[in-house]
Amino acid sequence: MKNYIDKLFYNLMTEIKAKDSNDIYFNMFTKFRMIPFTTQLSIQQFLNKFNYWGKIEIEKDNYEMLKNKSVVFKKYQDEYIKLYKSLADYKSKYILFSILNNFYNFDFEHLKNSMENIYKHYFDLDLMPKFKDKVFVDVGAFTGDSTLDFLNSYGIKGYKKIYCYEISKENIDKIRYNLKEYDNIIIKEKAVSDRECKLFFDENSESSANKISNTGKLEVKGTSLDGDISEKIDIVKMDIEGGEYLALQGMKEHIKNDCPILMISVYHNNTDLIEIPNLISTYNENYNFYLRYYGGCIFATEIVLIALPKK
Repeated sequence: MKNYIDKLFYNLMTEIKAKDSNDIYFNMFTKFRMIPFTTQLSIQQFLNKFNYWGKIEIEKDNYEMLKNKSVVFKKYQDEYIKLYKSLADYKSKYILFSILNNFYNFDFEHLKNSMENIYKHYFDLDLMPKFKDKVFVDVGAFTGDSTLDFLNSYGIKGYKKIYCYEISKENIDKIRYNLKEYDNIIIKEKAVSDRECKLFFDENSESSANKISNTGKLEVKGTSLDGDISEKIDIVKMDIEGGEYLALQGMKEHIKNDCPILMISVYHNNTDLIEIPNLISTYNENYNFYLRYYGGCIFATEIVLIALPKK
């Protein structure tokens, strides 16, 4: 018998499955135009600032993001159901429903209810209550904020060694300052990807949103975690502005052999929610999947997939 959350999710998926991508787009467009105009402008400004999912330009009648999302909804509808079934708790299932419902119906209430208000970003103590002597890898370390959250959550006994990967020299200086009191912190000025390579980026006005590519004004060395870390890895946090899929490909052997806890941002690309857990499962089936939501109540970002080794 389906419970309340099951009914919400399957009713939504039944409605989506009955439509083609044009009908899905029309529903999204209609619901978008029904929200207050100031909120429309706020979403437009946010989308166009980061340009992860496609643009919205109201004055030009350009709703690229809605079109992109409608195509993904139609293509991956069965995959969303598969993901829902694979999630290990009903908090995760409700978060998945809330995210999809936000994209499809521009519903803000369920998304607001999904927001994490208790635990630090990434570190849900209901899922991961204790760590001791772990090797923690912070990919996309920014200013060391996630590492500090790790330390505040688990204390200095929680880690044996911490690797911080960051591409911005300014941010690396901040990491060194913020973590200067701690031992065994290894800071790597490298971009994590699927292989050793030369990569580029431009400094974003939001320094947390620096994104690597094959072109740009600033050069950075690219590496893979399989190639750069030889010891066993216990925990990985990864938030690298859309580069997560390639970076996971570059730690295939660690995933297969070490089965580390993975905390991966899955919102930078329209297909991350589907493709990233599928990739992890192809490397190692010994994982339970969870979703946690650390974003706001207007547009779904800061979605984290937590993959925990099965006991």
